[in-house]
Amino acid sequence: MTAAPSGPAFSVHDIPFSTYGSWFDISPVIAEKTYAEDLHLVSHQNGMHGVLRLVPLNPTTSGRAETRVEATPGLLSWIGESGRLDLAYESPDTVRLRGSGLGIGVFAAAQALTPFSGTYFFHDPAAGAHVFTSYETGRRYRVTVLAGTLAEAAGAQALGSADRGLAVTEEAGGGWEIAVEELDTARPPYAPSAAFDEIVASAQGAFADFVDAVAPWRSSATPAAELAAYVVWSATVRPTGLVTRPAVLMSKHWMDKVWSWDHCFNALALAPGCPELSLDQFALPFDHQDDSGALPDSVTHSEVLYNFVKPPIHGWAFGHLRRRLPAPPDRAQLAHFYGQLERWTNFWLTARRAPGAELPYYQHGNDSGWDNATTFDRERVVVTADLAAFLVLQLRELADLADELGEAEAARRWTAVAEETQTALLDQLWTGERFVARGAAGGDTWSSASLLDLMPIVLGEHLPGEISSALADHIKAHLTPYGLATELTTSPHYLADGYWRGPIWAPATVLVEDGLRRAGHHRLADDVSARFRALCETHGFAENFDALTGTGLRDRAYTWTASSYLLLAEAHAHRGSR
Repeated sequence: MTAAPSGPAFSVHDIPFSTYGSWFDISPVIAEKTYAEDLHLVSHQNGMHGVLRLVPLNPTTSGRAETRVEATPGLLSWIGESGRLDLAYESPDTVRLRGSGLGIGVFAAAQALTPFSGTYFFHDPAAGAHVFTSYETGRRYRVTVLAGTLAEAAGAQALGSADRGLAVTEEAGGGWEIAVEELDTARPPYAPSAAFDEIVASAQGAFADFVDAVAPWRSSATPAAELAAYVVWSATVRPTGLVTRPAVLMSKHWMDKVWSWDHCFNALALAPGCPELSLDQFALPFDHQDDSGALPDSVTHSEVLYNFVKPPIHGWAFGHLRRRLPAPPDRAQLAHFYGQLERWTNFWLTARRAPGAELPYYQHGNDSGWDNATTFDRERVVVTADLAAFLVLQLRELADLADELGEAEAARRWTAVAEETQTALLDQLWTGERFVARGAAGGDTWSSASLLDLMPIVLGEHLPGEISSALADHIKAHLTPYGLATELTTSPHYLADGYWRGPIWAPATVLVEDGLRRAGHHRLADDVSARFRALCETHGFAENFDALTGTGLRDRAYTWTASSYLLLAEAHAHRGSR
Protein backbone atom coordinates (compact mmCIF):
# COMPACT_ATOMS: atom_id res chain seq x y z
CA MET A 1 0.00 0.00 0.00
CA THR A 2 3.05 2.24 -0.02
CA ALA A 3 4.93 3.66 -2.97
CA ALA A 4 8.45 5.01 -2.91
CA PRO A 5 8.44 8.79 -3.41
CA SER A 6 10.22 10.14 -6.44
CA GLY A 7 11.16 13.74 -7.04
CA PRO A 8 10.92 16.70 -4.68
CA ALA A 9 8.27 16.85 -1.98
CA PHE A 10 6.11 19.98 -1.96
CA SER A 11 3.12 21.53 -0.24
CA VAL A 12 -0.14 21.48 -2.21
CA HIS A 13 -1.01 24.76 -0.51
CA ASP A 14 1.76 26.31 -2.61
CA ILE A 15 1.97 24.11 -5.72
CA PRO A 16 -0.96 22.20 -7.26
CA PHE A 17 -0.64 18.46 -7.82
CA SER A 18 -1.07 17.81 -11.53
CA THR A 19 0.58 16.24 -14.54
CA TYR A 20 1.86 17.24 -17.96
CA GLY A 21 -1.03 17.79 -20.37
CA SER A 22 -3.86 17.89 -17.84
CA TRP A 23 -6.39 20.70 -17.63
CA PHE A 24 -7.15 19.97 -13.99
CA ASP A 25 -5.19 19.76 -10.76
CA ILE A 26 -5.73 18.60 -7.19
CA SER A 27 -5.41 21.48 -4.75
CA PRO A 28 -7.07 23.32 -1.87
CA VAL A 29 -6.78 26.55 -3.89
CA ILE A 30 -10.17 27.03 -5.56
CA ALA A 31 -10.04 30.75 -6.48
CA GLU A 32 -7.75 33.74 -6.11
CA LYS A 33 -6.37 33.69 -2.55
CA THR A 34 -9.11 31.21 -1.57
CA TYR A 35 -8.12 28.02 0.25
CA ALA A 36 -10.65 25.29 0.99
CA GLU A 37 -10.42 22.87 3.91
CA ASP A 38 -10.41 19.88 1.55
CA LEU A 39 -8.49 19.18 -1.62
CA HIS A 40 -10.53 19.75 -4.79
CA LEU A 41 -10.38 18.65 -8.37
CA VAL A 42 -9.90 22.08 -9.94
CA SER A 43 -10.46 22.46 -13.68
CA HIS A 44 -9.04 25.24 -15.86
CA GLN A 45 -11.39 24.79 -18.79
CA ASN A 46 -13.64 27.84 -19.20
CA GLY A 47 -11.81 29.47 -16.30
CA MET A 48 -10.72 28.17 -12.91
CA HIS A 49 -13.37 26.10 -11.16
CA GLY A 50 -13.25 23.85 -8.13
CA VAL A 51 -15.54 21.06 -9.33
CA LEU A 52 -15.21 18.12 -6.93
CA ARG A 53 -14.39 18.04 -3.24
CA LEU A 54 -12.27 15.06 -2.18
CA VAL A 55 -12.81 14.16 1.48
CA PRO A 56 -11.00 11.47 3.50
CA LEU A 57 -13.61 9.65 5.62
CA ASN A 58 -13.32 7.98 8.99
CA PRO A 59 -14.50 4.37 8.48
CA THR A 60 -16.06 4.25 11.96
CA THR A 61 -18.00 7.53 12.04
CA SER A 62 -18.26 8.17 8.27
CA GLY A 63 -17.28 11.74 9.08
CA ARG A 64 -14.31 13.67 7.77
CA ALA A 65 -10.99 12.17 8.89
CA GLU A 66 -8.06 14.32 9.94
CA THR A 67 -5.08 13.69 7.69
CA ARG A 68 -1.87 15.26 6.57
CA VAL A 69 -1.20 15.61 2.85
CA GLU A 70 2.09 14.66 1.22
CA ALA A 71 2.94 15.23 -2.44
CA THR A 72 5.72 14.35 -4.85
CA PRO A 73 5.53 14.63 -8.66
CA GLY A 74 4.00 11.16 -9.11
CA LEU A 75 1.94 10.60 -5.98
CA LEU A 76 -0.42 12.53 -3.70
CA SER A 77 -1.32 10.99 -0.34
CA TRP A 78 -3.64 11.72 2.58
CA ILE A 79 -2.19 10.05 5.71
CA GLY A 80 -4.25 9.57 8.86
CA GLU A 81 -4.00 7.66 12.11
CA SER A 82 -6.02 4.71 10.78
CA GLY A 83 -4.92 4.58 7.15
CA ARG A 84 -4.13 6.45 3.97
CA LEU A 85 -5.44 7.47 0.57
CA ASP A 86 -3.30 7.75 -2.57
CA LEU A 87 -3.96 9.56 -5.86
CA ALA A 88 -2.02 9.35 -9.11
CA TYR A 89 -2.60 10.46 -12.70
CA GLU A 90 -3.22 7.59 -15.10
CA SER A 91 -3.47 10.03 -18.01
CA PRO A 92 -3.96 13.79 -18.38
CA ASP A 93 -7.74 13.40 -17.98
CA THR A 94 -7.91 10.52 -15.47
CA VAL A 95 -6.82 10.05 -11.88
CA ARG A 96 -6.91 6.87 -9.86
CA LEU A 97 -7.47 6.84 -6.10
CA ARG A 98 -7.04 3.99 -3.66
CA GLY A 99 -7.32 3.69 0.09
CA SER A 100 -6.95 1.47 3.12
CA GLY A 101 -8.19 2.25 6.61
CA LEU A 102 -9.89 5.42 5.33
CA GLY A 103 -12.81 5.96 2.98
CA ILE A 104 -13.23 8.64 0.31
CA GLY A 105 -16.03 11.08 -0.37
CA VAL A 106 -16.31 12.63 -3.82
CA PHE A 107 -18.77 15.51 -3.67
CA ALA A 108 -19.84 18.36 -5.91
CA ALA A 109 -18.13 21.53 -4.69
CA ALA A 110 -21.20 23.62 -5.55
CA GLN A 111 -24.36 22.78 -3.64
CA ALA A 112 -26.70 24.99 -5.69
CA LEU A 113 -27.83 23.89 -9.17
CA THR A 114 -29.61 26.40 -11.41
CA PRO A 115 -30.48 26.26 -15.13
CA PHE A 116 -27.18 28.06 -15.78
CA SER A 117 -24.75 27.10 -13.02
CA GLY A 118 -23.68 24.36 -10.67
CA THR A 119 -23.13 20.61 -10.96
CA TYR A 120 -25.73 17.95 -11.80
CA PHE A 121 -25.16 14.40 -10.50
CA PHE A 122 -26.57 11.08 -11.66
CA HIS A 123 -25.82 7.39 -12.12
CA ASP A 124 -25.14 6.43 -15.72
CA PRO A 125 -26.30 2.82 -16.27
CA ALA A 126 -24.50 2.48 -19.61
CA ALA A 127 -21.13 3.23 -18.03
CA GLY A 128 -21.86 1.68 -14.66
CA ALA A 129 -20.57 4.86 -13.06
CA HIS A 130 -21.64 8.07 -11.36
CA VAL A 131 -21.30 11.30 -13.32
CA PHE A 132 -21.03 14.95 -12.31
CA THR A 133 -21.73 17.40 -15.14
CA SER A 134 -20.52 20.96 -14.61
CA TYR A 135 -22.04 24.08 -16.13
CA GLU A 136 -18.89 26.07 -15.31
CA THR A 137 -16.37 23.87 -17.11
CA GLY A 138 -18.76 22.41 -19.69
CA ARG A 139 -17.29 18.97 -18.92
CA ARG A 140 -18.33 15.76 -17.17
CA TYR A 141 -16.54 14.01 -14.31
CA ARG A 142 -17.15 10.28 -14.18
CA VAL A 143 -16.43 8.23 -11.06
CA THR A 144 -16.07 4.46 -11.48
CA VAL A 145 -15.72 2.19 -8.45
CA LEU A 146 -13.06 -0.45 -9.20
CA ALA A 147 -12.87 -2.06 -5.76
CA GLY A 148 -14.54 -1.51 -2.42
CA THR A 149 -18.08 -0.68 -1.39
CA LEU A 150 -20.26 2.19 -2.51
CA ALA A 151 -21.36 3.31 0.94
CA GLU A 152 -23.52 6.22 -0.11
CA ALA A 153 -24.70 8.14 -3.15
CA ALA A 154 -26.57 11.33 -2.32
CA GLY A 155 -28.37 13.81 -4.53
CA ALA A 156 -28.54 11.72 -7.71
CA GLN A 157 -30.81 13.51 -10.20
CA ALA A 158 -31.54 16.21 -7.60
CA LEU A 159 -32.40 19.71 -8.78
CA GLY A 160 -32.00 22.96 -6.91
CA SER A 161 -29.94 22.94 -3.73
CA ALA A 162 -28.67 19.55 -2.54
CA ASP A 163 -25.63 17.61 -1.37
CA ARG A 164 -24.40 15.59 -4.32
CA GLY A 165 -21.77 12.86 -4.35
CA LEU A 166 -20.73 9.42 -3.29
CA ALA A 167 -18.72 7.74 -0.55
CA VAL A 168 -16.61 4.63 -0.99
CA THR A 169 -15.24 2.41 1.76
CA GLU A 170 -13.10 -0.69 1.84
CA GLU A 171 -14.37 -4.23 1.73
CA ALA A 172 -13.59 -6.60 4.59
CA GLY A 173 -9.96 -7.54 4.33
CA GLY A 174 -9.24 -5.25 1.37
CA GLY A 175 -8.97 -1.64 0.29
CA TRP A 176 -10.90 0.32 -2.27
CA GLU A 177 -10.05 1.96 -5.59
CA ILE A 178 -11.83 4.39 -7.91
CA ALA A 179 -11.13 6.24 -11.16
CA VAL A 180 -12.18 9.84 -11.84
CA GLU A 181 -12.23 10.99 -15.48
CA GLU A 182 -12.75 14.43 -17.02
CA LEU A 183 -14.53 13.93 -20.35
CA ASP A 184 -16.68 15.70 -22.90
CA THR A 185 -19.95 13.85 -23.57
CA ALA A 186 -19.37 10.10 -23.61
CA ARG A 187 -16.74 7.40 -23.90
CA PRO A 188 -16.66 3.64 -23.34
CA PRO A 189 -16.95 2.42 -19.75
CA TYR A 190 -13.72 2.91 -17.84
CA ALA A 191 -11.21 0.06 -17.90
CA PRO A 192 -7.89 0.25 -16.01
CA SER A 193 -4.80 0.53 -18.18
CA ALA A 194 -2.43 -0.68 -15.46
CA ALA A 195 -2.21 -1.44 -11.76
CA PHE A 196 -2.01 1.52 -9.39
CA ASP A 197 1.67 1.12 -8.53
CA GLU A 198 2.51 0.90 -12.23
CA ILE A 199 0.66 4.18 -12.80
CA VAL A 200 2.67 5.83 -10.04
CA ALA A 201 5.91 4.52 -11.51
CA SER A 202 4.94 5.75 -14.97
CA ALA A 203 4.14 9.24 -13.68
CA GLN A 204 7.40 9.35 -11.75
CA GLY A 205 9.28 8.23 -14.84
CA ALA A 206 7.65 10.85 -17.05
CA PHE A 207 8.68 13.60 -14.68
CA ALA A 208 12.18 12.19 -14.28
CA ASP A 209 12.61 12.21 -18.06
CA PHE A 210 11.45 15.84 -18.18
CA VAL A 211 13.76 17.09 -15.46
CA ASP A 212 16.68 15.22 -17.01
CA ALA A 213 15.93 17.02 -20.28
CA VAL A 214 15.52 20.55 -18.93
CA ALA A 215 18.06 20.46 -16.08
CA PRO A 216 20.78 17.89 -16.82
CA TRP A 217 23.26 20.32 -15.23
CA ARG A 218 21.58 20.29 -11.80
CA SER A 219 23.62 19.56 -8.69
CA SER A 220 23.67 20.30 -4.98
CA ALA A 221 24.58 23.86 -5.96
CA THR A 222 21.16 24.27 -7.65
CA PRO A 223 18.88 22.62 -5.07
CA ALA A 224 15.60 23.99 -6.41
CA ALA A 225 16.06 22.81 -10.00
CA GLU A 226 13.86 19.71 -9.73
CA LEU A 227 11.02 21.57 -8.04
CA ALA A 228 11.26 24.36 -10.63
CA ALA A 229 11.01 21.74 -13.36
CA TYR A 230 7.95 20.24 -11.65
CA VAL A 231 6.20 23.61 -11.55
CA VAL A 232 6.70 23.95 -15.32
CA TRP A 233 5.92 20.30 -16.16
CA SER A 234 2.75 20.15 -14.08
CA ALA A 235 1.42 23.46 -15.47
CA THR A 236 1.65 22.27 -19.08
CA VAL A 237 -1.67 21.57 -20.82
CA ARG A 238 -2.52 19.79 -24.05
CA PRO A 239 -4.01 21.75 -26.99
CA THR A 240 -7.70 22.38 -26.30
CA GLY A 241 -10.09 25.20 -27.10
CA LEU A 242 -8.23 28.38 -28.02
CA VAL A 243 -4.92 26.96 -26.83
CA THR A 244 -3.62 25.84 -30.19
CA ARG A 245 -0.52 23.93 -29.08
CA PRO A 246 0.94 22.40 -25.92
CA ALA A 247 1.14 25.32 -23.52
CA VAL A 248 2.75 26.10 -20.20
CA LEU A 249 0.16 28.07 -18.25
CA MET A 250 1.55 30.66 -15.91
CA SER A 251 0.01 28.61 -13.12
CA LYS A 252 -2.60 26.00 -12.33
CA HIS A 253 -3.74 28.32 -9.57
CA TRP A 254 -5.76 31.38 -10.61
CA MET A 255 -3.16 32.83 -13.00
CA ASP A 256 -4.09 30.10 -15.48
CA LYS A 257 -3.34 31.92 -18.74
CA VAL A 258 -0.52 32.48 -21.19
CA TRP A 259 0.36 36.18 -21.19
CA SER A 260 2.22 37.58 -24.18
CA TRP A 261 5.52 38.18 -22.50
CA ASP A 262 5.50 35.60 -19.72
CA HIS A 263 5.67 32.86 -22.36
CA CYS A 264 9.10 34.01 -23.52
CA PHE A 265 10.79 32.99 -20.27
CA ASN A 266 9.24 29.53 -20.37
CA ALA A 267 10.35 29.14 -23.97
CA LEU A 268 13.93 30.06 -23.08
CA ALA A 269 14.14 27.66 -20.14
CA LEU A 270 12.82 24.77 -22.23
CA ALA A 271 14.92 25.40 -25.35
CA PRO A 272 17.96 23.14 -24.83
CA GLY A 273 16.11 20.07 -23.55
CA CYS A 274 12.59 20.35 -25.03
CA PRO A 275 13.06 22.32 -28.26
CA GLU A 276 9.65 21.57 -29.79
CA LEU A 277 7.82 22.51 -26.61
CA SER A 278 10.00 25.62 -26.37
CA LEU A 279 9.08 26.79 -29.87
CA ASP A 280 5.42 26.09 -29.11
CA GLN A 281 5.66 28.42 -26.10
CA PHE A 282 7.20 31.18 -28.18
CA ALA A 283 4.71 30.73 -31.03
CA LEU A 284 1.43 30.43 -29.11
CA PRO A 285 0.53 34.14 -28.80
CA PHE A 286 1.51 34.66 -32.43
CA ASP A 287 -1.21 32.15 -33.39
CA HIS A 288 -3.63 34.90 -32.30
CA GLN A 289 -1.81 37.90 -33.78
CA ASP A 290 -4.45 40.33 -35.08
CA ASP A 291 -4.66 42.20 -38.39
CA SER A 292 -2.73 45.17 -36.99
CA GLY A 293 0.18 42.90 -36.03
CA ALA A 294 -0.55 43.18 -32.31
CA LEU A 295 -0.27 40.20 -30.02
CA PRO A 296 -3.10 39.52 -27.59
CA ASP A 297 -2.72 40.37 -23.94
CA SER A 298 -3.43 36.76 -22.95
CA VAL A 299 -4.65 33.41 -24.20
CA THR A 300 -6.40 30.66 -22.29
CA HIS A 301 -8.80 27.79 -22.90
CA SER A 302 -11.86 29.82 -23.77
CA GLU A 303 -10.80 33.45 -24.27
CA VAL A 304 -8.27 35.60 -26.05
CA LEU A 305 -8.01 39.15 -24.69
CA TYR A 306 -6.92 42.09 -26.82
CA ASN A 307 -7.74 44.99 -24.48
CA PHE A 308 -4.03 45.45 -23.72
CA VAL A 309 -0.80 44.26 -25.30
CA LYS A 310 2.53 43.35 -23.74
CA PRO A 311 6.01 44.80 -24.35
CA PRO A 312 7.97 43.79 -27.47
CA ILE A 313 10.58 41.66 -25.73
CA HIS A 314 10.16 39.02 -28.42
CA GLY A 315 13.14 40.09 -30.51
CA TRP A 316 15.35 39.85 -27.42
CA ALA A 317 13.80 36.49 -26.57
CA PHE A 318 14.03 35.02 -30.07
CA GLY A 319 17.68 35.97 -30.37
CA HIS A 320 18.46 34.08 -27.16
CA LEU A 321 16.13 31.25 -28.14
CA ARG A 322 17.91 30.62 -31.42
CA ARG A 323 21.23 30.33 -29.60
CA ARG A 324 19.83 27.99 -26.95
CA LEU A 325 18.12 25.49 -29.25
CA PRO A 326 20.16 22.32 -29.83
CA ALA A 327 19.67 22.75 -33.59
CA PRO A 328 19.08 26.16 -35.17
CA PRO A 329 15.71 26.80 -36.82
CA ASP A 330 15.69 25.95 -40.50
CA ARG A 331 15.12 28.54 -43.21
CA ALA A 332 11.37 27.99 -43.33
CA GLN A 333 11.07 28.44 -39.56
CA LEU A 334 13.22 31.56 -39.65
CA ALA A 335 11.10 33.03 -42.44
CA HIS A 336 7.92 32.22 -40.50
CA PHE A 337 9.09 33.85 -37.27
CA TYR A 338 10.60 36.76 -39.19
CA GLY A 339 7.22 37.54 -40.71
CA GLN A 340 5.49 37.45 -37.34
CA LEU A 341 8.12 39.61 -35.64
CA GLU A 342 7.98 42.05 -38.56
CA ARG A 343 4.21 42.49 -38.13
CA TRP A 344 4.58 42.85 -34.34
CA THR A 345 7.30 45.48 -34.82
CA ASN A 346 5.31 47.42 -37.41
CA PHE A 347 2.42 47.58 -34.93
CA TRP A 348 4.64 49.59 -32.57
CA LEU A 349 6.04 51.74 -35.38
CA THR A 350 2.60 52.66 -36.76
CA ALA A 351 -0.27 52.16 -34.29
CA ARG A 352 1.84 53.21 -31.29
CA ARG A 353 3.75 56.26 -32.54
CA ALA A 354 2.12 59.67 -32.53
CA PRO A 355 2.27 61.57 -35.86
CA GLY A 356 5.81 62.78 -36.39
CA ALA A 357 7.10 61.02 -33.28
CA GLU A 358 10.17 58.80 -33.29
CA LEU A 359 9.39 56.79 -30.16
CA PRO A 360 6.40 54.56 -29.38
CA TYR A 361 4.12 54.79 -26.36
CA TYR A 362 2.18 52.59 -23.99
CA GLN A 363 -1.54 53.26 -23.55
CA HIS A 364 -1.56 51.96 -19.97
CA GLY A 365 0.82 50.41 -17.48
CA ASN A 366 -0.69 47.02 -18.33
CA ASP A 367 0.87 47.29 -21.81
CA SER A 368 4.31 47.32 -20.21
CA GLY A 369 3.68 44.22 -18.11
CA TRP A 370 4.46 46.41 -15.05
CA ASP A 371 0.79 47.20 -14.52
CA ASN A 372 0.88 49.69 -11.64
CA ALA A 373 4.53 50.79 -11.65
CA THR A 374 5.02 54.34 -10.39
CA THR A 375 6.30 55.36 -13.83
CA PHE A 376 2.60 55.50 -14.78
CA ASP A 377 1.36 57.48 -11.76
CA ARG A 378 1.43 60.84 -13.51
CA GLU A 379 -0.01 59.73 -16.85
CA ARG A 380 -0.88 56.43 -18.47
CA VAL A 381 -0.38 57.14 -22.20
CA VAL A 382 3.37 57.41 -21.93
CA VAL A 383 6.58 57.22 -23.95
CA THR A 384 8.99 55.20 -21.82
CA ALA A 385 12.62 54.25 -22.15
CA ASP A 386 12.07 50.53 -21.55
CA LEU A 387 9.69 50.32 -24.52
CA ALA A 388 12.13 52.06 -26.84
CA ALA A 389 14.96 49.79 -25.66
CA PHE A 390 12.98 46.60 -26.24
CA LEU A 391 11.98 47.85 -29.67
CA VAL A 392 15.61 48.60 -30.57
CA LEU A 393 16.57 45.01 -29.70
CA GLN A 394 13.66 43.67 -31.74
CA LEU A 395 14.67 45.81 -34.72
CA ARG A 396 18.24 44.51 -34.46
CA GLU A 397 16.96 40.92 -34.35
CA LEU A 398 14.89 41.57 -37.47
CA ALA A 399 18.01 42.90 -39.18
CA ASP A 400 19.91 39.73 -38.24
CA LEU A 401 17.09 37.51 -39.46
CA ALA A 402 16.77 39.42 -42.72
CA ASP A 403 20.50 39.05 -43.28
CA GLU A 404 20.34 35.29 -42.67
CA LEU A 405 17.43 35.04 -45.10
CA GLY A 406 19.41 36.89 -47.78
CA GLU A 407 17.25 40.01 -47.58
CA ALA A 408 20.09 42.52 -47.63
CA GLU A 409 17.95 45.59 -48.26
CA ALA A 410 15.55 44.70 -45.44
CA ALA A 411 18.52 44.11 -43.15
CA ARG A 412 19.90 47.58 -43.91
CA ARG A 413 16.46 49.13 -43.36
CA TRP A 414 15.90 47.45 -39.99
CA THR A 415 19.41 48.39 -38.86
CA ALA A 416 18.79 52.02 -39.80
CA VAL A 417 15.48 52.12 -37.91
CA ALA A 418 17.15 50.52 -34.87
CA GLU A 419 19.88 53.14 -34.87
CA GLU A 420 17.39 55.97 -35.36
CA THR A 421 15.24 54.69 -32.50
CA GLN A 422 18.19 54.33 -30.14
CA THR A 423 19.42 57.81 -31.04
CA ALA A 424 15.95 59.21 -30.30
CA LEU A 425 15.86 57.32 -27.01
CA LEU A 426 19.14 58.83 -25.86
CA ASP A 427 18.40 62.31 -27.22
CA GLN A 428 14.87 62.59 -25.88
CA LEU A 429 14.71 60.53 -22.68
CA TRP A 430 18.28 60.52 -21.25
CA THR A 431 19.00 63.48 -18.98
CA GLY A 432 22.69 62.78 -18.49
CA GLU A 433 21.96 61.01 -15.22
CA ARG A 434 18.85 58.89 -15.79
CA PHE A 435 16.04 58.08 -18.19
CA VAL A 436 12.71 59.88 -17.92
CA ALA A 437 9.22 59.13 -19.18
CA ARG A 438 7.24 61.55 -21.34
CA GLY A 439 3.56 62.08 -21.84
CA ALA A 440 2.61 61.02 -25.36
CA ALA A 441 0.30 64.01 -25.83
CA GLY A 442 1.59 66.90 -23.71
CA GLY A 443 5.28 66.17 -23.79
CA ASP A 444 5.92 66.68 -20.08
CA THR A 445 8.71 64.51 -18.66
CA TRP A 446 9.23 62.94 -15.24
CA SER A 447 11.22 60.29 -13.44
CA SER A 448 10.23 57.80 -10.78
CA ALA A 449 11.76 55.44 -8.24
CA SER A 450 10.66 52.43 -10.32
CA LEU A 451 13.13 49.88 -11.62
CA LEU A 452 11.21 50.19 -14.90
CA ASP A 453 13.06 53.46 -15.59
CA LEU A 454 16.33 51.50 -15.55
CA MET A 455 15.28 48.76 -17.95
CA PRO A 456 17.21 50.24 -20.93
CA ILE A 457 20.11 48.29 -19.42
CA VAL A 458 18.73 45.49 -21.65
CA LEU A 459 20.53 47.22 -24.52
CA GLY A 460 23.72 45.87 -22.97
CA GLU A 461 26.63 46.16 -25.39
CA HIS A 462 24.75 48.70 -27.50
CA LEU A 463 24.76 51.33 -24.73
CA PRO A 464 27.51 53.91 -24.38
CA GLY A 465 29.72 52.92 -21.45
CA GLU A 466 28.95 55.95 -19.33
CA ILE A 467 25.21 55.30 -19.61
CA SER A 468 25.43 51.61 -18.75
CA SER A 469 27.63 52.48 -15.77
CA ALA A 470 25.13 55.08 -14.54
CA LEU A 471 22.29 52.57 -14.91
CA ALA A 472 24.32 49.93 -13.07
CA ASP A 473 24.82 52.34 -10.16
CA HIS A 474 21.07 53.03 -10.00
CA ILE A 475 20.32 49.29 -10.20
CA LYS A 476 22.53 48.65 -7.17
CA ALA A 477 20.23 50.88 -5.13
CA HIS A 478 17.33 48.51 -5.89
CA LEU A 479 19.15 45.45 -4.52
CA THR A 480 17.88 44.04 -1.25
CA PRO A 481 19.24 40.85 0.35
CA TYR A 482 16.68 38.98 -1.79
CA GLY A 483 17.02 40.68 -5.16
CA LEU A 484 15.85 43.64 -7.19
CA ALA A 485 12.98 45.62 -5.66
CA THR A 486 10.78 47.04 -8.40
CA GLU A 487 10.41 50.27 -6.43
CA LEU A 488 13.15 51.72 -4.26
CA THR A 489 12.47 50.59 -0.72
CA THR A 490 13.07 54.18 0.41
CA SER A 491 10.39 55.51 -1.93
CA PRO A 492 7.21 56.92 -0.33
CA HIS A 493 5.32 54.83 -2.89
CA TYR A 494 6.95 51.53 -1.90
CA LEU A 495 4.47 48.82 -0.91
CA ALA A 496 5.56 45.44 0.45
CA ASP A 497 2.75 43.67 -1.46
CA GLY A 498 2.29 46.40 -4.04
CA TYR A 499 2.58 44.27 -7.18
CA TRP A 500 5.05 46.29 -9.31
CA ARG A 501 5.51 48.96 -6.63
CA GLY A 502 8.15 47.10 -4.62
CA PRO A 503 8.09 43.29 -4.84
CA ILE A 504 10.80 41.31 -6.62
CA TRP A 505 9.77 39.81 -9.98
CA ALA A 506 11.46 37.13 -12.07
CA PRO A 507 11.26 38.73 -15.55
CA ALA A 508 12.76 42.02 -14.42
CA THR A 509 15.56 40.04 -12.76
CA VAL A 510 16.39 38.02 -15.88
CA LEU A 511 16.26 41.02 -18.21
CA VAL A 512 18.42 43.20 -15.95
CA GLU A 513 20.92 40.39 -15.29
CA ASP A 514 21.29 39.73 -19.01
CA GLY A 515 21.71 43.42 -19.86
CA LEU A 516 24.28 43.97 -17.13
CA ARG A 517 26.27 40.95 -18.27
CA ARG A 518 26.24 42.01 -21.93
CA ALA A 519 27.29 45.52 -20.89
CA GLY A 520 30.29 44.10 -19.04
CA HIS A 521 29.03 44.51 -15.46
CA HIS A 522 29.65 40.87 -14.61
CA ARG A 523 30.12 41.22 -10.86
CA LEU A 524 26.79 43.00 -10.41
CA ALA A 525 25.09 40.52 -12.75
CA ASP A 526 26.49 37.67 -10.65
CA ASP A 527 25.11 39.30 -7.50
CA VAL A 528 21.64 39.78 -9.01
CA SER A 529 21.59 36.15 -10.13
CA ALA A 530 22.85 34.77 -6.82
CA ARG A 531 20.30 36.67 -4.73
CA PHE A 532 17.38 35.62 -6.89
CA ARG A 533 18.46 31.99 -6.98
CA ALA A 534 18.79 31.95 -3.19
CA LEU A 535 15.36 33.58 -2.92
CA CYS A 536 13.74 30.80 -4.97
CA GLU A 537 15.64 28.09 -3.12
CA THR A 538 14.27 29.41 0.17
CA HIS A 539 10.84 30.76 -0.73
CA GLY A 540 9.77 28.87 -3.85
CA PHE A 541 8.37 30.12 -7.15
CA ALA A 542 5.76 32.72 -6.28
CA GLU A 543 4.43 35.28 -8.72
CA ASN A 544 6.49 37.88 -6.83
CA PHE A 545 8.25 38.29 -3.49
CA ASP A 546 8.39 40.77 -0.63
CA ALA A 547 11.64 42.65 -1.29
CA LEU A 548 12.52 43.02 2.40
CA THR A 549 11.54 39.59 3.77
CA GLY A 550 11.65 37.32 0.71
CA THR A 551 8.14 36.03 1.42
CA GLY A 552 6.36 34.67 -1.65
CA LEU A 553 3.34 36.75 -2.69
CA ARG A 554 0.21 36.27 -4.77
CA ASP A 555 0.10 33.10 -6.89
CA ARG A 556 2.59 30.71 -5.32
CA ALA A 557 3.27 28.40 -8.29
CA TYR A 558 4.26 30.69 -11.16
CA THR A 559 6.00 29.14 -14.12
CA TRP A 560 7.93 32.16 -15.34
CA THR A 561 9.49 32.36 -11.89
CA ALA A 562 10.44 28.67 -12.07
CA SER A 563 11.76 29.10 -15.60
CA SER A 564 13.75 32.17 -14.61
CA TYR A 565 15.36 30.18 -11.81
CA LEU A 566 16.23 27.42 -14.31
CA LEU A 567 17.77 29.95 -16.69
CA LEU A 568 19.91 31.60 -14.02
CA ALA A 569 20.84 28.32 -12.35
CA GLU A 570 21.88 26.75 -15.66
CA ALA A 571 24.04 29.74 -16.55
CA HIS A 572 25.62 29.69 -13.09
CA ALA A 573 26.31 25.95 -13.37
CA HIS A 574 27.98 26.39 -16.74
CA ARG A 575 30.08 29.33 -15.55
CA GLY A 576 31.18 27.26 -12.57
CA SER A 577 32.28 24.39 -14.79
CA ARG A 578 34.56 26.53 -16.92
